[in-house]
Amino acid sequence: MVGLGWDAVPESQKSGGWLSGFFSKAPRDIDCDASAILCSANGKLQHKDDVVYYGNLQHSSGSVRHSGDNLTGEGAAQADDEQIVVQLSSVPQKYEKIVFVVNIYEASQRGQHFGMVQNCFIRVFDADTKNELCKYALSENYDNMTAMIVGEIYRHGGDWKFGAIGQSTTDGSLDTLAKKFM
Repeated sequence: MVGLGWDAVPESQKSGGWLSGFFSKAPRDIDCDASAILCSANGKLQHKDDVVYYGNLQHSSGSVRHSGDNLTGEGAAQADDEQIVVQLSSVPQKYEKIVFVVNIYEASQRGQHFGMVQNCFIRVFDADTKNELCKYALSENYDNMTAMIVGEIYRHGGDWKFGAIGQSTTDGSLDTLAKKFM
């Protein structure tokens, strides 16, 4: 299981001071979207259906499923807002890696970026035992960055391994992110 959690930075912590709230429009919720991109042996995305996200909640093999879209990040602190379940034993052999990405929905249209997000993390854990295998906190300054390539699960010598990537980008949409793997 891969879990993503985040919270929007409270308005009082954004630039402009305490009076700025009186003179600006109400802020829009920040909608972070977790997605999984299944790649073949050459590391490439072969088909659009190999992207599992809020608009395609389950891969055709049934091996990767998305929990659904959380539009605000609201919920219990340090809890997963979105989850992607991967049944590694069911992933078809033609896929060598699954890349996990996060982007802010309509970031450029809303004037949003990861500098406006706090307590953001991605974690990998065993869904049966709840044993957390790794957790990656997005704690650096990501001002003006609208997407992240967070990590990947890949085949290595007959086993599955996880590699943290943590590459921030200005690719605001999932379409643009997915093209990096074509």
